[in-house]
Amino acid sequence: MDTIIFDVDDTLYDQALSFKNTCKRIFQKPFTEAELENFYKVSRKHSDALFDKSVAGELSVKDMHIRRVTDACDELGIAINTQTALNFQEAYVEEQQKIVLFDEVIELLELLYQQKKQLAILTNGSEGHQAMKIKQLNLTRWIPEEHLFISESIGYSKPTREAFHILETKLQLDKAKTVYIGDSFDNDMVGAKQAGWHAIWMNHRNRKMPKGTVKPDHIVYNAKELLDIFKTSERHSIILK
Repeated sequence: MDTIIFDVDDTLYDQALSFKNTCKRIFQKPFTEAELENFYKVSRKHSDALFDKSVAGELSVKDMHIRRVTDACDELGIAINTQTALNFQEAYVEEQQKIVLFDEVIELLELLYQQKKQLAILTNGSEGHQAMKIKQLNLTRWIPEEHLFISESIGYSKPTREAFHILETKLQLDKAKTVYIGDSFDNDMVGAKQAGWHAIWMNHRNRKMPKGTVKPDHIVYNAKELLDIFKTSERHSIILK
């Protein structure tokens, strides 16, 4: 592969950690680790659906922030009101200012950088919020600023074909030598494969693969497995043929 493009949230770092720490700050009830993990997965499901409505202009960003928490709580039978949801969002932003890359992702980025691979980011979200996370993760250490693509700034979000086409044009990439790495099956795997790219599913949440014709080229269940794909050139060429 000549070009490796990454998602950000829950691909390069543990997004659930920020969410779990926020839950512990906001809710006056104890959670088991299993309950927190499930809470995160349910909230992410609602967040993805509401993000699409926000992009379509059907929902304001503020209402999206409120509902992605309240809808998840309603599904799980957790009592919450609008003010608590707003408090949750405020605390969540604070927690995301503490995020760090997976150790193996740091090693992977350094490896690819030394190999002079073309690296880029394609992430959904608001420009300011995603830029904050990119800065916190210090991604420009390996990836030039002109290779950072945020859905709000480019005008299209994953999995639309247009979002991927913009990168094809800007980076002058060869689809046959391009791989996209992300955690969301619907946004990342479907989007990349429909664009004709290779795709690696960072499935460290052990989600079930949806039924359909789209299949990732490889599935990894943690950052170490992702690193291992690229560490050995022989294995790399076999998996990402």
